[in-house]
Amino acid sequence: MATSLHNLSDYDTNQVPDASNMCIGIVVSEWNPEITGALLSGAVSTLERHGALSENIHVKRVPGSFELIYGAHQMCLNGGYDAVIILGCVIRGETPHFDYICQGVTYGIARLNSTGEIPVIYGLLTTNDLQQAKDRCGGRLGNKGDECAIDAIKMAKF
Repeated sequence: MATSLHNLSDYDTNQVPDASNMCIGIVVSEWNPEITGALLSGAVSTLERHGALSENIHVKRVPGSFELIYGAHQMCLNGGYDAVIILGCVIRGETPHFDYICQGVTYGIARLNSTGEIPVIYGLLTTNDLQQAKDRCGGRLGNKGDECAIDAIKMAKF
């Protein structure tokens, strides 16, 4: 979680297990591609920095954030992954759609984690505006994709 006291990209590399034998699935939303593309780049580069082989990082795209649940579920069922990361971005608008999508995705991913056998890492940015999203995908608060990659490695070794 990004705060004024913690950057999403800051972590102790000595606390991260080796990922060279891991297979990681990533489901990324096509909605807000400027943001989700940067999240994906951060996640992939961080996984590789900790030893994950590029051929063991499998990326699937879904149209929007709500579809991240289905994509993650399918990867958990069919992929042989050590962990799955979801990456998306929902920016508050003028209607309650933001609340429904954020709540639904949060519930869906929590359910996958509580009933499944593979950790699913929550990488959905839920921001009030575009600038907040930019700040969290490689901007002044780091990159949530980096944080998700570290979480996936650690949870795969849990």
